[in-house]
Amino acid sequence: MKVILASTSPRRKELLKQIFPVFSVVSPSAEEAETGDPKTLAVENAVKKGRSVREECDVLLSCDTVVALDGKIYGKPKDNFDAVKMLTELSGKTHSVVSGVYLKINGKEVSFYEESFVKMKKLTHQEIVDYVRTYRPLDKAGAYGIQDETVVEGYEGEYENIVGLPIAKTRRAIERNL
Repeated sequence: MKVILASTSPRRKELLKQIFPVFSVVSPSAEEAETGDPKTLAVENAVKKGRSVREECDVLLSCDTVVALDGKIYGKPKDNFDAVKMLTELSGKTHSVVSGVYLKINGKEVSFYEESFVKMKKLTHQEIVDYVRTYRPLDKAGAYGIQDETVVEGYEGEYENIVGLPIAKTRRAIERNL
């Protein structure tokens, strides 16, 4: 069975190994939207990424994760300054993490989202600057990674969803459609 992950995220690669030990990685070539309802946005971006891959396969998976607080979307920061700004706004608050997933299984398209909630620690400006310098979170929505075990106070929902791929729901969708 040929499986393709349409993502260059190292975290998604590791997570997908829980379902498929062997798969190919293809970098998607889609322009991601950055505004809108978080659930709709995440799914639409995942679909765009998946449909941008033209290789034939049995299973194609793409995913997009967005962080949202009070209607504002926090994508990947543009630079360290943007990362500090994002973390300052998220500090001490609970926000939503939504992952949109797109699957193409034997020609059939399936898409869905998973939502989790993350409570950030109340961080000082220096703690935020140090975090950005140490962990370089420019490739992460919201400018942080829960797996860093540094800035998150707690969470509700699927941990893997917050990392970048909702494994439980994805596994069920694949099993239903294979």
